Amino acid sequence: MPERPARHGRPVRPVAAPVLLVAALALTGCATQATDASGASADPAPAAEQTPEPTTDTTDATDEPAESEDTAAAPAEGAYLDYTDGAIEATAGPKALFFHASWCPKCRALDEDLRAEGAPDGLTVFKVDYDSRTDLRQQYGVTIQTTIVFVDDAGEKISSVVLYEDPSVESLVAAMP
Repeated sequence: MPERPARHGRPVRPVAAPVLLVAALALTGCATQATDASGASADPAPAAEQTPEPTTDTTDATDEPAESEDTAAAPAEGAYLDYTDGAIEATAGPKALFFHASWCPKCRALDEDLRAEGAPDGLTVFKVDYDSRTDLRQQYGVTIQTTIVFVDDAGEKISSVVLYEDPSVESLVAAMP
């Protein structure tokens, strides 16, 4: 998959595959329940205690340990995705719903900016069709396109903002809770 243009001096890596992987793991329940010899469920806490600590041994000639430590310290890249049912619950981290209408010039401007700049680091922005998702508009009290609704992992509204006057990623960042 080709890299997207550089943003802030660094190449932007595609995020669709990791996001889909996280969603698939969340939907399939990536954690397994420990069982004893009889097949009965055991308390999952001991299994967590038995998880080996990550090692920092650099005796082999690879740079992988240093890269994964650097990656862990860096903020996660943002993602801009079309909304689908269940996406909020299947996505970890901060999330926002962007109520977009194809006929709205301000929506198109924000959409173009999100595609060009990418979503803010650490934020997943879901593009919601303003015209067809009246259920979500009612649920979140959205009355105008270009509305951004920040939600928690359960889909509960944290805050909202209308970016009609300044439909830009910069305004989106400024509005983040």
